[in-house]
Amino acid sequence: MDVKVDQVQDSIGQLCPMPIAFLAKNIKKLETGQVLEIQADDEGAQADIPAWCEQTGNEFLGQEEDDDFYRYYVRKTG
Repeated sequence: MDVKVDQVQDSIGQLCPMPIAFLAKNIKKLETGQVLEIQADDEGAQADIPAWCEQTGNEFLGQEEDDDFYRYYVRKTG
């Protein structure tokens, strides 16, 4: 996935709900249109991050699988 990332959140080793808690905190630091990459190995993040985006109106751009974790991409929409 070719996405320009503005900030990276390392949530590897964190269990639910911590990746979402940090996502909510970190997205506030971004300007509208900027992208946050969340790195997480918690299986729950695969459903939680897209659901959080839908609830908050932010744009879920997709995910990529790395060796031991996933990379999730979220664009701040407002």
